[in-house]
Amino acid sequence: MGLSPAVVADRESIVSCALAPRHESVRTAREFTRLTLNRWELGDLFDDMALVASELVTNALRYGLPSVVPEQRGLWPRRGAAGPIGDRMDASCEPAAEAHPLIRLSLVRNDPQVVCAVSDPSERGPVPREADWIAESGRGLHLVESFSQSWGWHPIAVGKVVWAVFELSTRD
Repeated sequence: MGLSPAVVADRESIVSCALAPRHESVRTAREFTRLTLNRWELGDLFDDMALVASELVTNALRYGLPSVVPEQRGLWPRRGAAGPIGDRMDASCEPAAEAHPLIRLSLVRNDPQVVCAVSDPSERGPVPREADWIAESGRGLHLVESFSQSWGWHPIAVGKVVWAVFELSTRD
């Protein structure tokens, strides 16, 4: 875990996606990551960054949300409806309603690094657990640490953001 990366980037280098409070959002996060990295011509980062984005979104869903979110559930498209990413890549993929997203995935390209960040409304920071290699869960933050250069978290106005930094490969 390290210090929060400073971000100075142009609009094309910062994209984000609001995610519904459902397990299907993990798949949406991977797809958003794939589309963004391909647009940036950084497809070689996809496997590592998709795994990290999946783990961070899973943690946000599991630990970062209130147990019941009835007032916002109806604002999100139903399962099987048109996805939030659509055919175009723009600055966000928020629902049509004026709701504050509960979870947001942001990708920031700031050469020579790319930052993957997930925000959620919980103020509690992530706590790596001792890995139980028999259990089906509990290794997510160990994977984040293994596949990224560094990771960390910090509080924001409402909740927190958990981030991971990836180094861009030098191109010949």
